[in-house]
Amino acid sequence: MSGSKLIAVVGVGIVVVLGLVFVISNDDDETMSGKDVDGAFVSQMVPHHEGAIEMAEIAKENGEHPEIIQLANEIVRTQSAEIEDLNGMHERIFGGPVGSEDHGDMGMDESMMGMDMDMGELETAKPFDREFIDQMIVHHQGAIRMARMELRYGEDQEAKDLATAIVDAQAAEIEQMNSWRQEWYGAPSPSGGVPSLDEMDPMEDHDMGGMNH
Repeated sequence: MSGSKLIAVVGVGIVVVLGLVFVISNDDDETMSGKDVDGAFVSQMVPHHEGAIEMAEIAKENGEHPEIIQLANEIVRTQSAEIEDLNGMHERIFGGPVGSEDHGDMGMDESMMGMDMDMGELETAKPFDREFIDQMIVHHQGAIRMARMELRYGEDQEAKDLATAIVDAQAAEIEQMNSWRQEWYGAPSPSGGVPSLDEMDPMEDHDMGGMNH
């Protein structure tokens, strides 16, 4: 057999083997499809938004600066609308409401998602606005991380469009809150700013298997 024919045969063999590996890995729970990522994003962003709305409702009652009360009203308005959109996406993609199907997680713990806040601590905090800023920045950081996972690994365009809107809006709000904190309390939030694009990807080391079922 000539060298060129041998290379061609070997090349075909590699393609076939890779195809088999792909099929096997897709049958394995450790590898997630783009649709699985969509499901995890949509189903986890709903309770994430609900947490932000709960914090914002507290801020509407306890906020000391009109800017915080205005931001709280905007969070309630926009994230309530997005919850409706998320439920509609889940119905369209999976044929049922959010909660009707277990999609696993996005490879992040509650801390990375900004969902380990203490509502009781927030309600009694003094000065309230400083604590609200510090906690809401963490919460927004988590939403941005989740949205970036959807943008990188998801496949549904509507979900990806929403993820883009979440990143843009919440990055702007983080910067605004840090500006207020600097002006009102003399320093930006110790929570930090917009998450870096260089952060470790929780799915990267696990072939997207970091999304647990």
